[in-house]
Amino acid sequence: MKTLEGAEGRPTTAFVLAAGLGQRMRPLTDDKPKPMVVLAGQPLIDHVLDRLVAAGITDAVVNVHYKADVLLAHLVERTRPRISISDERGELLETGGGVVKARSLLGGRPFLIHNSDTVWLERSVANITRLIETWDPVRMDSLLLLADRARSIGYDGQGDFARGADGVLARRAKGAETPFVFAGVSIAHPRILDGAPSGAFSLNVLWDRAIASGRLYGIVLDGLWMHVGTPEALIEAEERIAQHARA
Repeated sequence: MKTLEGAEGRPTTAFVLAAGLGQRMRPLTDDKPKPMVVLAGQPLIDHVLDRLVAAGITDAVVNVHYKADVLLAHLVERTRPRISISDERGELLETGGGVVKARSLLGGRPFLIHNSDTVWLERSVANITRLIETWDPVRMDSLLLLADRARSIGYDGQGDFARGADGVLARRAKGAETPFVFAGVSIAHPRILDGAPSGAFSLNVLWDRAIASGRLYGIVLDGLWMHVGTPEALIEAEERIAQHARA
C-alpha cells in the first residue's frame, strides 16, 4: 500500500518537451516546429495536451526554441491545461537541461515529462492514468512509460531498457536487445534534479543515477505506440489512427 506521501505526491503538472529542431521531420518543419505538425487533424502538441487533461493534469510547462512564435501563437488559444512557457530561444538545453531550467515553474510536487512527438492508441485504461496510479515516490525517483518495440511504429532500434518483475529498470547491455523502448512519457520526483549538471544535457544522465540507486522503474504501455519523428512515420500513424477509428 502506498504511504500518505505517495497519495499527496499525485502529479498535477507536466513538462512538455517542445523545443527540438525537428530536423528528421523536414520538410514539414521548414516553417513550423515539430509540435505543430498535424496528425489526424490536429497538431501533435494538442494530442499531448488533450491526453494530459484527460488524465487530470491541470498545468503544463512547455519549453520553446525553434520557430517558437508559431507554437506560442497556437498555445495562447488553449484554456486547458493552464500553460506556462519555459523559453529556451537563447540556448537549446536538451531534455535534462530543459527540465532543470523549468524547475521553478514545475513546483515542489512530482511532475510528468512528455515528449511532443509520442502518441499511441489506447486500449482499456488510459496509460497516463496507469502511470500516475503506479507512481510511488517512496520507492521511485522516476517512473517511465515503456513500449513493446516489436509492436510499435516509427522505431527500429534494439530497445532501451530491461525490466525486472518488480518494475525496476536496467540499461540494455551493449550488443544485446531488449523488448522495451522508452515511450516518451515519465514521472519524476523533484529530487532527481538535485545536483544535476548545468547547461545542456540529456535526461539519461539523471536516469542513470536513478538506476545506480535502484530507483528507476517502468510500466509497459497497453496499446499501440507511435513515435512520430519522420514524415514516413507520420503517414503510417495517420493510417493506423484511421483504421482504429473504423474498427
